Amino acid sequence: MRIVDPERLATAFLDEWRNDKDYVIAHTSGSTGTPKEIHLLKSDMLLSAKSTCRIFGITDRSRLVLPLSTDYIAGKMMVVRSIVSGAELIVERPSSHPLTENYGKVDLTAIVPSQIDGLLKSQSDIRQVIVGGGQIPADSEQRLIDSLIDAYATYGMTETCSHVALRKMSEERFTAIDGITFTLDHRGCLTINASEFSFKKLTTNDIAMLHDSRHFTWIGRADNVINSGGVKLHPEIIERRLSAIIPCPFYITGRRSERWGEEAVLYVESTDIDKNIIIEKARSVLDRYSVPKEVICVPEFQRTYSGKIKRVLL
Repeated sequence: MRIVDPERLATAFLDEWRNDKDYVIAHTSGSTGTPKEIHLLKSDMLLSAKSTCRIFGITDRSRLVLPLSTDYIAGKMMVVRSIVSGAELIVERPSSHPLTENYGKVDLTAIVPSQIDGLLKSQSDIRQVIVGGGQIPADSEQRLIDSLIDAYATYGMTETCSHVALRKMSEERFTAIDGITFTLDHRGCLTINASEFSFKKLTTNDIAMLHDSRHFTWIGRADNVINSGGVKLHPEIIERRLSAIIPCPFYITGRRSERWGEEAVLYVESTDIDKNIIIEKARSVLDRYSVPKEVICVPEFQRTYSGKIKRVLL
């Protein structure tokens, strides 16, 4: 292991990793509520890191680049992957333009969706990238596919020590990592079964289509579902269909309606957009139940540390 960290950005985590406790302190993202402090067993983190290194062929001859904060799980796990594999790790200050320096061959880096456009301007020879921390816009995903970088979306959370499944960008299905299987609960939400990890089983709020015990297609969050006149609307599905026609950040959420019980509304991060044109375009790609009842312009959205938009009803 060789860590190149001129600004000592990973020092605090390394000190915590090397102390005599069997856990490290982490914080959830806060995208669906108040961030909370949790304890992650170092043994679980080692299991996860070893699995990722096997999948991506990371060895002591590999080079990793970390453009994320080690305050959160994605950054912590890149450090642990370097520790277990012996790979070189280059630590950068997080920014929207990661890997601006030419590092030569980079075997693996981890980013969040808001860093995709900046990464594609890098002069480094990036072989593999994992993207987590939020839904990936369709146009950004297509640019990654076109770049020929071997790119994967991740599925996981802080409680599972980073990802438990991966999706190649050109595909729709997620595939479980080693030792993980999936089932659905009565709501149609994923349950993560992990016999080798200390948490053993974790039920999520993510609605999914289960293809078999190791493959699923993610639909959206159960707590985001909008029940409009008896029709269940999934904001994430609506957003994917709208992503090609709305040129700025946006999200769909539900609000109370005397007529429908709930109704979908569209928030856009813009003060200069024609709402009528947006609704007209929405009607061309959505069924009549899914068309937002109103477009609301907001100068700036609230976001988590990773750039994930918080679905706030304003």
